[in-house]
Amino acid sequence: MKLPALTAVSAALMSIGLAGCGPTEPAAPAAPAADANAVTSTLSTSPEIVAADIAARIKELADDKYEGRGPGDPEGEKAADWLAAEMKRIGLAPGNPDGTYFQVVKMVAQTADPKTSSLKIAGAGGKAWDLKMGPDAVFITRDQTNKTVSFTDSDLVFVGYGVVAPEANWNDYAGIDVKGKTVVMFVNDPGFVTNDDSLFNGKAMTYYGRWTYKFEEAARQGATAALIIHEDRPAAYGWGVVEGSWTGEQADLVRNDGGASRAKLEGWIQLSHATELFKAAGLDIDKVRAAANKRGFKPVPMTGLKASATINQTIDFKESRNVIGTVKGSETPDEHVLLMAHWDHLGKGVSDDPNADVINNGAVDNATGTAAILEIGEKVAAGPQPKRSVTVLAVTLEESGLLGSAYFGENPLMPLKNIVGGINIDAMQPTGMAKDLLVIGAGASQLEDALKAVLAESDRTIRPDPSPENGYFYRSDHISLAKKGVPMLYADSGIDLVNGGVAAGEAAAKDYTDNAYHKPADEYDDNWDMSGIEADTKVANEVVTRLANSADWPNWYEGNEFRALRDAQRAE
Repeated sequence: MKLPALTAVSAALMSIGLAGCGPTEPAAPAAPAADANAVTSTLSTSPEIVAADIAARIKELADDKYEGRGPGDPEGEKAADWLAAEMKRIGLAPGNPDGTYFQVVKMVAQTADPKTSSLKIAGAGGKAWDLKMGPDAVFITRDQTNKTVSFTDSDLVFVGYGVVAPEANWNDYAGIDVKGKTVVMFVNDPGFVTNDDSLFNGKAMTYYGRWTYKFEEAARQGATAALIIHEDRPAAYGWGVVEGSWTGEQADLVRNDGGASRAKLEGWIQLSHATELFKAAGLDIDKVRAAANKRGFKPVPMTGLKASATINQTIDFKESRNVIGTVKGSETPDEHVLLMAHWDHLGKGVSDDPNADVINNGAVDNATGTAAILEIGEKVAAGPQPKRSVTVLAVTLEESGLLGSAYFGENPLMPLKNIVGGINIDAMQPTGMAKDLLVIGAGASQLEDALKAVLAESDRTIRPDPSPENGYFYRSDHISLAKKGVPMLYADSGIDLVNGGVAAGEAAAKDYTDNAYHKPADEYDDNWDMSGIEADTKVANEVVTRLANSADWPNWYEGNEFRALRDAQRAE
């Protein structure tokens, strides 16, 4: 879980060049026998969706024996083994055409040495900035071949928001060749600062506002380095989140070109340092920001400034696995309704205290969602058989940047055009029954129409994402398929609790974020109120079941940035 022109979007995907699952790849192992000490049956004898069953699976996945479900770690990967065994036990068929429950995900862990790596900016008159990794800037390389990556005297160019969106008549790289240069840009979209609905999606972030897109576009433009200026409100998180996320080990998928197509350096810079750099180049950061918020903006050379950098890194190749099972449809088995959740978490941390709890169990994030999709899978497998196939996909490496789902999107185990739609479940809160259900990125797809109808039957409502400007819709695994055109729904626990209302819901969410999110404190508790999780799992099951027994093909709403991709996909 992440708190903190389709032409261009499609091109972003085409350029990634991730390693694929070819016919010569070794077959993944079959589902192992379940651990004799693990939960191999839930607490009820019925396949009905009940809180006790979901809780049993959450408790299992959040057990210390999996050491925080770190992908690629020996103990963490045993959680994937258990998931496969559980899928087999509840009646799901192997979801990989090779006859297994696994899709091997080749990954690489890269760690830049902060003591010997450097990013320096030279200015006129001998003035220079030595930006220290962590407090001043963060920077990595996607080069998976060379342990040392460096460049010197790269001219700095301000490229606004770093966006190329033909359908919006927007090109921040217009009229300039940035090959060999270091591009500097703001985070988020032009519409965020201006709150202008005529710019992209107004205050609500689009995919163009995400740092992932900005680095992809910089690479396509041939930049040597790309720096994003950090600001708390447009980024939706403080510098501490950036520093914590972008230092230490960084996971990525193995790339066919070894990362050669990416910029040599990708990073963030503190606003205060960026302001100094603009001033040294004879520019006012507020004035260039205002210019960048208007259609027709042209890149601005940061005259006299040159960047040089060295990144010394370790490179460690590993493997993790997506786990996939399916219930075959009776009439159109090649059409799939998808249930998705990520099984991984952060693994073990470090502490100077030998008695400290360093296992990040990830009970809420995301043993809850993984347990829920298993529970739905068990219900569907018990019959009656759906007309379409229902496929359960537990992905890895979400906490490393949605990499497991990205791998599946690049190497799907069924044609993407045959995925009718999907639901992603990420971090359900054990806060009891709610009158609403939060939809992240509300107003995106027609799947919301089906959800609204199901909720209405129990006098519940959709609560739209209260902070669309933060781009949470782009921060969980469903986006890996959405970017491919597949309609996806990302629903979260409700806020308006039956006991305590909105105030209680917001307080509970804040307590989790402050005290347990991405910490060892995210542990299962037998005293959890599972009633809300049970109710929300039943809602997801009903949406999936109805879609699996219909001939409907939901689409993105008109005007959504992924609509054209889906239209072209279905036209095939």
